[in-house]
Amino acid sequence: MPETLISSEVNFDAEGKQHGFLRLPHSVHRSAYGWIPVPIVVIQNGKGPTTLLISGNHGDEYEGQIALTKLCHELEPEDICGRLIILTMANYPAALAGTRISPIDDGNLNRIFPGNALGSPTEMIAHYIEEVLMPMCDYMFDFHSGGSSLLYPATLLRGLGHSSEEQDTLLELQQAFDAPYAWVFTSGGGPNTTARTAMGAAGRKGVISIMAELGGGGTVSRSILALTERGIKRLLHCIGSLPDYRPDAANGTRELQVSGSVSAYDSGLFEPYLGPGDEVTEGDEAGAIHHPEEPWREPTVIRVSHSGIILCKRFQGQVERGDYLYQIAMNLRETKQ
Repeated sequence: MPETLISSEVNFDAEGKQHGFLRLPHSVHRSAYGWIPVPIVVIQNGKGPTTLLISGNHGDEYEGQIALTKLCHELEPEDICGRLIILTMANYPAALAGTRISPIDDGNLNRIFPGNALGSPTEMIAHYIEEVLMPMCDYMFDFHSGGSSLLYPATLLRGLGHSSEEQDTLLELQQAFDAPYAWVFTSGGGPNTTARTAMGAAGRKGVISIMAELGGGGTVSRSILALTERGIKRLLHCIGSLPDYRPDAANGTRELQVSGSVSAYDSGLFEPYLGPGDEVTEGDEAGAIHHPEEPWREPTVIRVSHSGIILCKRFQGQVERGDYLYQIAMNLRETKQ
């Protein structure tokens, strides 16, 4: 067992269905010998792959947290082959607060891997996931959304794979999840072994991984939640973990490569002219930043920097210089199952 101060209330080798907490020691004024409870569910039944399913990596991203919580209720050991390790609130302090980062240490879990066994709480969680959980796993599925500040359509994220075999597997997973869009990392990012993300951690441990962006705006989309629940079961069926599930017909996925972004260079209130899925041409007006503190001042017109499709947009109305307004992508190719 790698060095870690986190202890587990579940036995990762036991058959059946278990639930409990990862206990992260946390000594504070009100609790000298306290611990932070990171909820965990393990379901195991015989031979088959081991899959780590994560949500709450960022605390203000909700579709994944709800979908995995419902999955924990629905699945029993006899339903699966292999082992599922489920973290519904991976960065528990952030998820409890409903914030992107931890209110305890300002830690952004998905920017801090491989973490530190003796570091801050967020660093300790990252280290445990990468050094204790990942080596047990064949697959890792990490479910995100745009959080409080961004809004995405249901979008799967994947790399190209380190081999032709892995590339084929990633494409199969993409087709199984069957989101309207797939953001394909053609260089850097994704499962790149230098990335400080959960996908980077998976890449370092030889674990096949995908991620998904599923809505956002600090709320829950009923349609995206339904697509997420469907997609998770289709993924588990694809890898042989949910053999009796019968997937319905696929809708097909449009593959995209991110080509640019639009940021605010002024502060004020943002009026968007565009939304996810809109086709744009370089130079198109994308919105305006208004200045009610100086109502006589002309609004700042925002223009698109690249041609393509709007993949995500800022959800919040108030902006400051440096805030992300839009993400622009271009077609890679279109796939049908």
